[in-house]
Amino acid sequence: MAAFHFSEKIIINKSAETVFDYSQDYNKRLEWDTFLKKAELVNGATEVDKGVKAWCVSKNGIGMETRYVTYSRPWTTAIKMTKGPYMFKTFAGSWTFRNTEDGKSKVTFFYNYRLRFPFTIIGPFIKNNLRSNVRERLRGLKKCVEAA
Repeated sequence: MAAFHFSEKIIINKSAETVFDYSQDYNKRLEWDTFLKKAELVNGATEVDKGVKAWCVSKNGIGMETRYVTYSRPWTTAIKMTKGPYMFKTFAGSWTFRNTEDGKSKVTFFYNYRLRFPFTIIGPFIKNNLRSNVRERLRGLKKCVEAA
């Protein structure tokens, strides 16, 4: 079973608090998240918090249920897959938000996952595809939050 991880960063011209709140508002999620066609909290949750589950479906139709294992506004949020596509044995991610000295924020998305066989054979392709999607998502977040 192959393990993979990567991170991507971006500087956004808003405070970490503003970016954190915008990114965690599921009413705005599809405005900026270029990877998803569906994003919703489940089990009656109306806002994100530790223990809350979310259901997200990518534009290619692959769905994943995650549970928030960390929610520390306005600095860090982390999720862990509870149900997802067979190719992932495990999947987890964290997003961090830090203010810079010049009033901007540095946003870092970090992902860690294990693939099941036979998907391990194309592991580098999957990683590159995910990484490319994360870059696009960060650019979408920057564009929307700075325009808000």
